[in-house]
Amino acid sequence: MEKGEKLGKVIEAAKLYYLLDYTQSDIAKKLGVSRPTVSRLLQQAKSEGIVQIKIHDPMVEVESLAFKLEEKFGLKKAIVVSVPEYEDHLIKNYLGGAAADYLNEIVKDGDIIGVTWGTTLYHVAIGLAQKFVRDIKVVQLKGGVSYAETNTYATEILDLFGKAFNCAPYHLPLPAIVDHVVVKETLEKDRHIRAILDLGKQANIAVYTMGSVKDDSLLFKMGYFTKEDLATLKNKAVGDICSRFFNQFGMICNEDLNARTLGIQLEDLKTKEHSILVGGGPNKINGIYGALLGQYTNTLITDQFTARFLLDNQGNS
Repeated sequence: MEKGEKLGKVIEAAKLYYLLDYTQSDIAKKLGVSRPTVSRLLQQAKSEGIVQIKIHDPMVEVESLAFKLEEKFGLKKAIVVSVPEYEDHLIKNYLGGAAADYLNEIVKDGDIIGVTWGTTLYHVAIGLAQKFVRDIKVVQLKGGVSYAETNTYATEILDLFGKAFNCAPYHLPLPAIVDHVVVKETLEKDRHIRAILDLGKQANIAVYTMGSVKDDSLLFKMGYFTKEDLATLKNKAVGDICSRFFNQFGMICNEDLNARTLGIQLEDLKTKEHSILVGGGPNKINGIYGALLGQYTNTLITDQFTARFLLDNQGNS
């Protein structure tokens, strides 16, 4: 067999085997050679670089992405989860499980855990395994009463956290945002409400997600916003944490709305031992990037697609 003819058979055998999924026996019949000859042709294809086999290990990739996120944004911890598709429901499911596992690792006796509400946090809550720790307190970080028929999962989330960590949670039975500052100030003067708000401020672990600025997002369906609020948010905001909206640089973008919001301040998240942002998906990229610039989180749990956008595209609108 001449050199050119043999090379042709090497390439043809490689295409049949690696691209068309022929068996070596089928290739032998098609090329009119023996099966051992086919094996030698395929081996030659690899040794001469005609065929190059690359094994994609998602675990190596996510570990690399997590390290890069920690380096770029000065995070204490980044966890990147490999998700099969860039689809919201899948992302929430996978991130919720990863966040639940991480909480199971870090929660210790005497911790105070502050939580928010929403579908992402619900996925975290249902993924929690029971951990036998003592003197844990679980507290709601922001109001969750809706003016519309919208389920925030606030009660379910707190109850599931309480069950996992053997405690009775502290609910904040208030709306997240009220119409007037004076209403908020009056509510905060109530000693029972003040005690819950103070407990949220004392929490050493905070677990929350990123809200997007979209009409179909949970917060926007709850009837809190005036037309003026909506106009400001859609023009300036990239997302919210604990119902406090900020721009692409992580700065509060509507001071009047912020003054009417009940719950933890963004600045208080900076003081937490574990300030854990759980979020991913195409609608959350700019918001997460703004939160990282604002340094509101020291722990990010996200998916590999969002991680790449944060590293490469820098969350640009």
